[in-house]
Amino acid sequence: MRRYAIRDDQWERIEPLLPGKKADPGRTAADNRLFIDAVLWIGRTGAPWRDLPERFGKWNSVYQRFNRWAQKGVWERVFTVLQDPDLEWMMVDSTTVRAHQCAAGQKTNATAEALGRSRGGFLKRVSSTKVHAAVDALGNPLRFILTPGQRTDITQAKPLVMGFKPGAVIGDKGFDSDRFIAYIEALEAEAVIPSKKNRIIQREIDTNLYADRNKIERFFNRIKH
Repeated sequence: MRRYAIRDDQWERIEPLLPGKKADPGRTAADNRLFIDAVLWIGRTGAPWRDLPERFGKWNSVYQRFNRWAQKGVWERVFTVLQDPDLEWMMVDSTTVRAHQCAAGQKTNATAEALGRSRGGFLKRVSSTKVHAAVDALGNPLRFILTPGQRTDITQAKPLVMGFKPGAVIGDKGFDSDRFIAYIEALEAEAVIPSKKNRIIQREIDTNLYADRNKIERFFNRIKH
């Protein structure tokens, strides 16, 4: 087995979740496993699509298929089904990804690509994208949301947590909002979020539990690496 190839036990778990099965309408995808290996090769090596080895097929065809699956929600469906989260607590945070001005392309694509507009516009200065994420108590990803870089953390707080039933939600001061705290409490969860300095009454939090927030920082470091 090649270094980046998916194992047999892993393939057995995801095979029923992929399009192109005999029972599905349209063309049967007999090469789904090879395609998954191609995506894993790109993800693990960080190489451009153009450098995809010939054994995986034409690089542009593989890329177009990857993009098509993304737009149809195939990857998100696979990730959701495979999740087995430890929801004793969950952590929320965001990180900014800088994009060179050439990444903006046409102005009409900026919103779809979650590129933030700087004061000088897309083409005059560096734009950025913000990755909002939630991870479980083990630091494993639960949900991603992409927004333009200028979007504040609290705007995506509820969408990150929605649908989960954690014992506690851990976040930094950027998530200190009366509305979000009330939402967490409505889930019968503990809000481990430090108060902003302008709060008249400062909330007490479990500092030992808050220290575990470093797991989401380590998660961001892994995906950026």
